[in-house]
Amino acid sequence: MLWLKRRKVRALAALFFIVSFSTFLLSCTVHDPSFFFRSSLAIPAGPCACQHCITELEDDTWFSDKLNHSVQLLLTRTNAEVSDDTYKWWQWLQSESNPANLSVVLDRLFQVIPGEDCYMDAGPTRCRTCSVVGNSGNLRSSGYGHLIDAADFVIRINQAPTEGFEEDVGYKTTHHVMYPESAIDLNSNSTNLLLVPFKTLDLEWIISALTTGTVTYTYMPVMPRIKVNRNKVLVYSPAFLKYVHETWLDSHGRYPSTGFLSLVFALHICDEVNVFGFGADRLGSWHHYWEENSLGRAFRHTGVHDGDYEYNITQLLADKGKIRLFKGVSKPLMFQWDE
Repeated sequence: MLWLKRRKVRALAALFFIVSFSTFLLSCTVHDPSFFFRSSLAIPAGPCACQHCITELEDDTWFSDKLNHSVQLLLTRTNAEVSDDTYKWWQWLQSESNPANLSVVLDRLFQVIPGEDCYMDAGPTRCRTCSVVGNSGNLRSSGYGHLIDAADFVIRINQAPTEGFEEDVGYKTTHHVMYPESAIDLNSNSTNLLLVPFKTLDLEWIISALTTGTVTYTYMPVMPRIKVNRNKVLVYSPAFLKYVHETWLDSHGRYPSTGFLSLVFALHICDEVNVFGFGADRLGSWHHYWEENSLGRAFRHTGVHDGDYEYNITQLLADKGKIRLFKGVSKPLMFQWDE
């Protein structure tokens, strides 16, 4: 009889193991539907914790050749050097005459803003989502607001109002990209101002706009002061601008548009990227979503950006599944990056 009891104990133990392991698999599958597939094939966890990661490998090397994680995205206290080659290219962008000494200006800048290293936490445990929101009229009646606000980071460009347009464009803004000539006040104390400096004077302007208000003119009148949390000010590195221009755009145009810079920035700091508000409206008109006149000024061709080439690269990113491009009611072949 002793052998029978031992046999029953072993059977009960085996049954307990099967039930426990099945419960574990079910739990993992509920939280991550791909868990069973990855586990059964002995596939390691992906480069991020999202269901689909930007940096997942694919058959061709086009994307991996473009995305350079060693590039300097922001000017920081620990990484404020600009090479001679980059400096010459950068100063050529808007042909600034007699620029101030860059090292001196940067020293002053980091007395005003934190200049900390940011977004260095990429890895298999992170899932950060980005919404990059352009200013196209195709956002009108799109109902994209809730999709835009669902992202961890919501990046808006230049003037980009949200009040009164929340249903279509959302209300959340974590990063607002601008340059001196497109500057606006930021009402939220938690929003990052992400400055695009096209010249040394732009760095002098942000210092002044946060302190004395003495810089009032660049190549046109600019806001002498700006409402923003100075602890939330970030500044693109000239090296990042040059990298986007040469690597992503193959030197098309004089320099990248603010919108395309925002997209490439999102590719570097987020694991999933959704793009909204780029392109013409359903009538083919190139106007901002806050303009009542649907025949608003055309800004597809500005003389400094190659909008068509930027569109081709953006569409290619969408075709490869690296971004999701929400076109609203725009015509499929019409496209706009904001100035």
